[in-house]
Amino acid sequence: MDKFETLTGVAAPMPQINVDTDMIIPKQFLKTIKRSGLGVNLFDEMRYDSDGNEIPDFILNQPAYRNTEIIVAGDNFGCGSSREHAPWAIKDFGIRCVIAPSFADIFYNNCFKNGILPIALPQETVDLLMSDAEKGENARMTVNLEDQTITTSDGEVVSFELDPFRKKCLLDGLDDIGLTMEKAAAIESFENRASAERPWV
Repeated sequence: MDKFETLTGVAAPMPQINVDTDMIIPKQFLKTIKRSGLGVNLFDEMRYDSDGNEIPDFILNQPAYRNTEIIVAGDNFGCGSSREHAPWAIKDFGIRCVIAPSFADIFYNNCFKNGILPIALPQETVDLLMSDAEKGENARMTVNLEDQTITTSDGEVVSFELDPFRKKCLLDGLDDIGLTMEKAAAIESFENRASAERPWV
């Protein structure tokens, strides 16, 4: 998993509330078990019309936001089903951070397992960041995970809280498998000892 340290990028304003996982990646794209290739279908039904043409008004189709790396979203982002394809699609598009007043629990947890930083902040703080994101591609935000700060394009700094264990995993680029592999030597030692003590197992 890619490490997350400091991210400076374009932030897209998505003030809609209750953006669910079917909106993030519709069900017809869930057949794959690959984490790559889903970015093109991120927000598919909002990005494209029935003929597959881009809908110009959708935020990620606008020139200023095509290279978005941060989303500033509305309340209850990622609600709905538990599909892990949702963070896969977000990450594959190139987005590494989502900021919102609240997240659905399963989506929130899945983000950390896929190298995405979800930040929950009070509504008034999200409103401030939303206004900054609405300035377009020249208004670049900086998210510093080590310091737990977000700096707006105008230099205003806001702080966020984060569980220390999740913070360490993102900083070190460790998903569940990576965490297990950190204990590889201890696991091998245990298995060797267990085999010697119980050869019949």
